[in-house]
Amino acid sequence: MLDRALQPFLHRALVGPARRLAGLGIAADQLTLAGFTIGLAALPLLAAGRPVAALAAILVNRLLDGLDGAVARLVGPTDRGAFLDIACDFFFYAAVPFGFALADPAANALPAAFLLLAFVGTGSSFLAFAAVAARRGMAEERLAAKGIRYLGGLTEGTETLACFAAMCLWPAGFPLLAWVFGTLCLVTTATRWWTGWRSFGQAPDDRHPQP
Repeated sequence: MLDRALQPFLHRALVGPARRLAGLGIAADQLTLAGFTIGLAALPLLAAGRPVAALAAILVNRLLDGLDGAVARLVGPTDRGAFLDIACDFFFYAAVPFGFALADPAANALPAAFLLLAFVGTGSSFLAFAAVAARRGMAEERLAAKGIRYLGGLTEGTETLACFAAMCLWPAGFPLLAWVFGTLCLVTTATRWWTGWRSFGQAPDDRHPQP
């Protein structure tokens, strides 16, 4: 929900660092992989009961995720970079709840499973819409751009980062936060299903058999 409002500010803030990184010959894909590796360190840190250190890894991951896109916009985005970016993001998002589940299975496993269920809903609806929208060449004015075209929603990257930060700073509150944020993710999933249903209901491709 907040991503679209924040993106112009973030893009401007990252132009300078991105130019310096590009000038050093650092590619966007390298930043993506570095951010993914650092972000995954949050999982063992959470499992070991070090949520503040895990939050640092999460924040670095998000910073590098912004920088890889900024570098790509400067030197030219690629399909491989778009694929790598979104694939790494989705795996990273799932790793954080799993880390909390490992930290305290008795208290956290069920809320973490619910949150992961909700993430599957938001992720699958995100990618399903993007795949059909790309095939149909839908106008970008209706959609945000992140390598692929996709729908926004109540819970996007900014809200997810805020939730992860709250969980790390208040680990005892993970169950409550997971239930609440997971419910909001399900609302996002439902709105994306509805938008996809309405947007693609009259698609010319409807005459083709579904796979």
